[in-house]
Amino acid sequence: QVVLVESGGGLVQAGGSLRLSCASSASTFSRYAMGWFRQAPGKEREFVAVISRYGGSRNYEDSVKARFTISRDNNKNTVYLQMDSLKPEDTAVYYCAARTGGMSNSAHEYEYWGQGTQVTVSS
Repeated sequence: QVVLVESGGGLVQAGGSLRLSCASSASTFSRYAMGWFRQAPGKEREFVAVISRYGGSRNYEDSVKARFTISRDNNKNTVYLQMDSLKPEDTAVYYCAARTGGMSNSAHEYEYWGQGTQVTVSS
């Protein structure tokens, strides 16, 4: 029902910045809390950030809290992840996800997922 498409990934030097975008096909985008997750080789999928339906609340994983910013534009059906001060350990495939209603940091509670976009941070 809801198709999510990430973009903006790429190769960046440590200390650099990258902005990821996730475009949604949802007819009513504000029905969904939106999250970002990431998965590095050999590791489990990890929560990164989540934003509430109207953008009033945000949660972050501790290691990115001071460096990443999640935002959304419901008029454009798009959620963003601004990543600053990137570190090599941020290297992963980044996924956006949607769930009806409130925020969650648990991947299994999300109903819709994008295809992922690769972020590689070189030292």
